[in-house]
Amino acid sequence: MLQISRWTVIFTLLLSLLSVIYAFPNVLDKAGQEKLEASMPSWLPLRAVTLGLDLQGGSHLLLEVKTDVAIEDRVNTLVDQIRSDLRGKNIAYENLGQQNSKASVTITKPEQMAEARRIISSIDQGLVVEGQGSKLNVSLTEVAIKEKKRQVVEQSIEIVRRRVDESGTREPSIMRQGDDRIVVQLPGVSDPERIKNLLGKTAKLTFRLVNDDVPAADIAAKRSPAGFEILQSVDEKSGRAEVVSRRVMLTGEMLTDAQATFQEGLPVVSFVFDGIGAKKFAEASSANVGKRFAIVLDNQVISAPVIREPILGGRGIISGNFSVESAKDLSLLLRAGALPAPLTVLEERTVGAGLGSDSIQFGLIAAFIGFAAVVILMLISYGLFGLFAVISLFFNLAMIFAGMTLLGATLTLPGIAGIVLVIGTTVDANVLIYERMRDEYKNGRTLLGALDAGYSRAMSAIIDANVTSLIGAVLMFWFGSGPIKGFAVTLSFGIITSLFTAIMLSRLMVIYWVKTFKPKALPI
Repeated sequence: MLQISRWTVIFTLLLSLLSVIYAFPNVLDKAGQEKLEASMPSWLPLRAVTLGLDLQGGSHLLLEVKTDVAIEDRVNTLVDQIRSDLRGKNIAYENLGQQNSKASVTITKPEQMAEARRIISSIDQGLVVEGQGSKLNVSLTEVAIKEKKRQVVEQSIEIVRRRVDESGTREPSIMRQGDDRIVVQLPGVSDPERIKNLLGKTAKLTFRLVNDDVPAADIAAKRSPAGFEILQSVDEKSGRAEVVSRRVMLTGEMLTDAQATFQEGLPVVSFVFDGIGAKKFAEASSANVGKRFAIVLDNQVISAPVIREPILGGRGIISGNFSVESAKDLSLLLRAGALPAPLTVLEERTVGAGLGSDSIQFGLIAAFIGFAAVVILMLISYGLFGLFAVISLFFNLAMIFAGMTLLGATLTLPGIAGIVLVIGTTVDANVLIYERMRDEYKNGRTLLGALDAGYSRAMSAIIDANVTSLIGAVLMFWFGSGPIKGFAVTLSFGIITSLFTAIMLSRLMVIYWVKTFKPKALPI
């Protein structure tokens, strides 16, 4: 155990040095961190570990994804598909519609029932088609519903992440909780109203034609022609309603970019379609010159301009009563994409920065007291070897912060508690090794024999103890949430790095002490 290869020495020293370099920004204030980052090469990721809400303050939001709405939308799409397929095969039907997450249709010719059933069943493998006389009921299978809900939640998380990231919030934490909930933590955000507004909008954008031939009396009475619907307009302060076609010309999914800009001194939103969208936009605008088309966002008409001439470049402008902030928010929503289902805020908590600074202060005091107590005890009990253990402890803490920084882990108050615990447990391995050395030396072994036996014979106990603790930490991270995860992360890092520093780094110091000073007796 006292023989060590040159490559092992190089690896141990290099890893220890890099840990100190990566952990160094954590001891600087914010100005010092920015100055250090600006003066170093861009490829060197020098940044401090991310602090949780309980340390730097911010907002915590618990969102619920209305997955049932997504299922209703899926059934509505299914109704449209059934209509198209039955018409394409000249199947006579009536009463096609959806209710209670099921689609139903009545086949008017009995001889076409089998063919209609086959056509509908072929639309999707995840459908259940049940016959009831001349009526067919179509529903999604349990497996298809479960898969759809999973996809909706995952897609919602990704879109929430895009919206929050583009809003300028630094280091947000967005994670899934349970089957249909999303936790959003916004460090440094004390007033999350703008974020809530951004997240609360589904942002489903559609482009449809406007019917200007409907009398005002019919609009007031909410009577619209077949194939049209009445939607409220936000373009006019009077709250004017528009009669728009149910047929969608284009959707926001075809947009490739959207930016807030100015036109004639007023804030507007410019947008760009992809290739397919640009072609459809050109065809639709060419066929409807002189007519108005509505830009509909979440079932509200935000603009209804007249098509003066064909729009061939795939670019357009959304104008309205925008402020600079609302134009920026709309462009952000369009770039991020539409949510597949609405979100509702179930819980909202705000942590003040003052409470966070107090947590940091008390946590640092606890860590310092623990560190000082361990240092004093090790120096008194083991002298020079105690100093080796203290040096290993210093590098162990550096490795914890370096690892958390590189992996993007968040340091929370329970995480600080984990670090304080690691400070006490890190020297356990050294204690086991040194006590074994002492016993072997007292039993008559030579100095080198006692040193070698201390490392070789204590190794199994060290690994058993640390692996057991690591399993507990992993289980806490796997099954826990929130503060428990923060504690488990730092504890796991500490266990792994303490094994390295005790087995590799402190052993390296002992070997070089023996080779350099050639001692005659064990100094403990």
